[in-house]
Amino acid sequence: MTGKRSGGCLCGAVRYELDWPAKAMVVCHCRDCQKQAGTAFSVVGVAKRDAFAVRGELATFTHPGSSGQDVNRKFCPHCGSPVLTDTAAAREQGIVFFKAGTLDDTADLAPTVHYWTQSAQRWFALPAGVTCLEKQ
Repeated sequence: MTGKRSGGCLCGAVRYELDWPAKAMVVCHCRDCQKQAGTAFSVVGVAKRDAFAVRGELATFTHPGSSGQDVNRKFCPHCGSPVLTDTAAAREQGIVFFKAGTLDDTADLAPTVHYWTQSAQRWFALPAGVTCLEKQ
């Protein structure tokens, strides 16, 4: 089904809307995503930047990614919910990465690619039928 989908942070201070379906739905197992999410991986949606609208204030934590480029992790400054991840390369490509768990409706999410599986938690069984990449 095409249309719009919305989401937001835990406290509701940040809300967003995007065109649906997203361009991609992926899982990242890199150590940075594990630390940022506080769990084994991060489920990330990819959306067209010009079709993604945010209301509310986002704080940013910037750090160098594995490629050396800055990774900007954007989160609600009130409740701490991670909402977006942005990079210069994403801006050049006209996309933005959003944390899929912040969507209001997650019932139909079906990630098709798992990145950075070389650092996946050993207790997590990678699902059959999806692309698994050791790195990005």
